[in-house]
Amino acid sequence: MLTRQIQESIRSSYRNLQEQMDNFVPRRGQNYLIAEIAKTLCGNYHEKNRILVAEAGTGIGKSLSYLMGAVPVAVLNNKSLIISTATVALQEQLVNKDLPLYRRLSNLDFQFRIAKGRQRYCCLEKLAAVCSQDASQPSLFKDIQADPNTDLFQQMHDKLLKGQWDGDIDSWETPVDAKQWQLIVSDRQSCNVAFSAHRKCPFHKARAELSSADIIIANHSLVMADADLGGGIILPEPEQSIYIFDEAHHLYQVAREHASASASLKGAVGWLEKLNQSLARWMHLTDEKRAFRFKDEISKNIQILIPALNQISKQIIPEQFDEGNMRFEHGELPEWLSSEASHMKKAASQTCQATAKIADLIGERIKEGELSSRQSAPILAELGYFLQRLENLTRVWTMMAEPTRENGAPLARWLSLSEDYPGDYIVNVSPIEIGWKLEQQLWSRCVGTIAVSATLRALNSFSFFCHQSGMTCHDKDGIQFLALSSPFDFQKNGQLCIPHFPVAPQSPEFTQELIKHIPHYIAEKKANLILFSSYWQMNQVADKLKILFRKKGWLCQVQGEKPRSKILHKHSQTVAQQKTAILFGTNSFSEGLDLPGKLLENVIITKIPFSVPTSPVEQAHAEYIESRGGNPFMQITVPEASRKLIQSVGRLLRNENDSGRVVIFDRRIITKRYGKALLDALPPFQRIIDTNVQIKTNKG
Repeated sequence: MLTRQIQESIRSSYRNLQEQMDNFVPRRGQNYLIAEIAKTLCGNYHEKNRILVAEAGTGIGKSLSYLMGAVPVAVLNNKSLIISTATVALQEQLVNKDLPLYRRLSNLDFQFRIAKGRQRYCCLEKLAAVCSQDASQPSLFKDIQADPNTDLFQQMHDKLLKGQWDGDIDSWETPVDAKQWQLIVSDRQSCNVAFSAHRKCPFHKARAELSSADIIIANHSLVMADADLGGGIILPEPEQSIYIFDEAHHLYQVAREHASASASLKGAVGWLEKLNQSLARWMHLTDEKRAFRFKDEISKNIQILIPALNQISKQIIPEQFDEGNMRFEHGELPEWLSSEASHMKKAASQTCQATAKIADLIGERIKEGELSSRQSAPILAELGYFLQRLENLTRVWTMMAEPTRENGAPLARWLSLSEDYPGDYIVNVSPIEIGWKLEQQLWSRCVGTIAVSATLRALNSFSFFCHQSGMTCHDKDGIQFLALSSPFDFQKNGQLCIPHFPVAPQSPEFTQELIKHIPHYIAEKKANLILFSSYWQMNQVADKLKILFRKKGWLCQVQGEKPRSKILHKHSQTVAQQKTAILFGTNSFSEGLDLPGKLLENVIITKIPFSVPTSPVEQAHAEYIESRGGNPFMQITVPEASRKLIQSVGRLLRNENDSGRVVIFDRRIITKRYGKALLDALPPFQRIIDTNVQIKTNKG
């Protein structure tokens, strides 16, 4: 229950916030959110299901709210608090701004750390080996990086030893080429904490520091990676953890990506042949008598895998591909592929297990001092490379071989043409719905969960989010729902304009009409953002309008032409000079772009952001809903478009004193039956609508 000690800690931090922050304005929404978080996590509403799903509009101050409400509950109950985000920007904000501020306000003693995946850290031993004149590079990497940047690595090595760098790629002063980083990245096999030479490697030091942290800042991907391992491997055990999922609307998408797998056919043949050739070298570092049966097992199964992969490639009919994909309806494989999948699953699994045993045998000799870490590192790195691919291959074919499910959504299964290697095919498999997995791995195990975002509802309902994220998998009495609107005066400070537009978005002339109409809706000597649903259309329009805009002396910048930071810096400079600044952007500019005040006063949305179900997973999901008598357009497409449209409109007002206008060219928002629901879900701006068209009532 909510104890006096927890209550006093919350009150104390809030009083300190009022006293220490200049121009502090108390917000009822923030107070309410803090209280509901604390009461939910303390079990006031339900002893077991301590879950709060909260939508907090811009200006509520959700980050500070969940810190004030959740940290006292976690710290005073000796539980770990795991804060998971979808973006690096929010992680940096929490670590560099929000948590240091809360620490000054709080009477609690706590430590916080950021948790990242192993691939973000270098291995000290690998770094030293690359810097060494006589270092033997792992044979695996010779063909992809024959000329390592020794000057760069020497700088890294020196700064790491002097304590001027922590070994994290994100904190290095300049971007690091991916292939260069691959030479020194920490890997599971060679950079093993059980090897004494690696105990001071950056990854292991960072992991050790997590054990002393009361608060861990992670991302959704890392949380799902830990959950897939059973929980408690990378992060604290769910049973001892309180989770806060900020930007929670991304969670189910990340979970589905984690549960998906893909592997090539001809590409797999290539690395399997290399693996077979490497066996002899590996054996020299093991007790060959103990390792012989594992070597024999690997060779035997490779002789099954390679012919099977080649045979599958031969039986594929390229003419059956549509836009680069061949999807199996309802996830049902043809009999020949189903049979091959069963054989592949068994052979891949046995190869993976035997390879892991050889790695273990080499590891034993290192621990016993019979092999030096430096001597064995190249081989272990090579083993790690192959093990990673074998695990993935096993996963793909295990899912491909899974029998058709009697209950629930089937797996989406499809083949695609390889973009990297012409003539090769990729085998893909993905779950359609992932909620059951989140329920099984997280919701049913953790102490409590707070799912929060500025946009969790779709069409003014939490149903879409709850279904996708598994919060309706079974009876979930006790889940609390909270929708806090922004404290901004939308009616006074914002306008929503839906002008007459001559053609519908589906029309072939729509792009040309955008080119004609956009210039008339640019706010001169102000900051403008034009949002598109596709890169193709954005580039088509931008290419035509750049010349016109530049003749007028307007700054025109297009997403993707330069790094985002440089685009926004130039944008800010232009606005400061009271000149016209125009940004062209797509989805990533419609979410997370924070341009307060004069930095953005005019947002033009060219089209309602409907996702066309072109990906095989989306097509399979729509197919599944239709098979159950549902309407995928109304059940998936419209709710998702609603959430995205709210995100886009939300770029305009970021602070209480901001003002401006949103223009939507897509008249389906007033001419279609579903349009009213989309419109009603938007902030209550003053509306200026040209209704010089006949209102239609048909769907679609």
